[in-house]
Amino acid sequence: MKRKLEMRWAYLFIAPALIGLSLFHLFPAIASMVLSFTEWNGLTKPDFVGLDNFKALVHDKEFIQSIRNTVYFTSISVPVSIGLATIASILLNQRIRGKSVYRTLYFVPVVTMSTAVGLIWKWLLNAEFGPVNYVLGLLHLPQPNWLSDPSMTMLSIVIVSIWSTVGYYMIILIAGLQGISATYYEAAEMDGASKWYQLFRITLPLLTPSLFFVLLIALINSLQLFDLVFVMTGGTTGTSGPNPMLLNSTRSIVYTIYDQGFVLFRMGYASAQAVVLFTAILIFTLVQFALQKKWVHYQ
Repeated sequence: MKRKLEMRWAYLFIAPALIGLSLFHLFPAIASMVLSFTEWNGLTKPDFVGLDNFKALVHDKEFIQSIRNTVYFTSISVPVSIGLATIASILLNQRIRGKSVYRTLYFVPVVTMSTAVGLIWKWLLNAEFGPVNYVLGLLHLPQPNWLSDPSMTMLSIVIVSIWSTVGYYMIILIAGLQGISATYYEAAEMDGASKWYQLFRITLPLLTPSLFFVLLIALINSLQLFDLVFVMTGGTTGTSGPNPMLLNSTRSIVYTIYDQGFVLFRMGYASAQAVVLFTAILIFTLVQFALQKKWVHYQ
């Protein structure tokens, strides 16, 4: 009787989370999968079209371009941000004066809304009056058209993304470093091992569980790029709207889903794109879990 009462209270306490998860995550996911086989504008009754939406994706130049842009963004932002976060976490895990201040400064971009980050950097990278080009001019260095040159726009978004995510990954890696027992280092010092030997033979191998987690969430987040694209190049610019060339050079998969579903009201087609993205993320995640057995070392 007592156990049943405890179970009822347990379900009561987790009910808000379960309801929220079902309403805002589980139900929309199932609905998207169902709608991906239909043609629907969000108002009228959905018409079943089978696999037509998925067949159309193969010939959709915008969707193919969004895949290329997302792969480009992921291939640069993920390794660079994780690499910088690893270096920063190792340095800020040492006994240095003011490390709490440095950690806070690195973490500030993480607690800043991504929309605010995009707007601030859109001003900083302005080719005409932005502070970045002003400083480059004082140093007699080239002043790129960061957000008006299609060849530079995605690179600009990559830079902003790295700046805004390094602090988050750094905090996770610092927690992983602090979980490594000091006895390993004490034994290594007794054997005369150098700091570099300790780094590559003790620190990095025992940090791999944290690195695996960071790599997992970094890949998932990069494949869901949207807010920076929308704010920095995809939002309206005066009365003319977004520049098509700039938007095409930065269009991500999620932005294309938004554009098809909530601008063009092709909900069924957008749902098909969302299903493809979900499948890609699922495959990447499963592959990472399969490969982590070969390089992740637990104590």
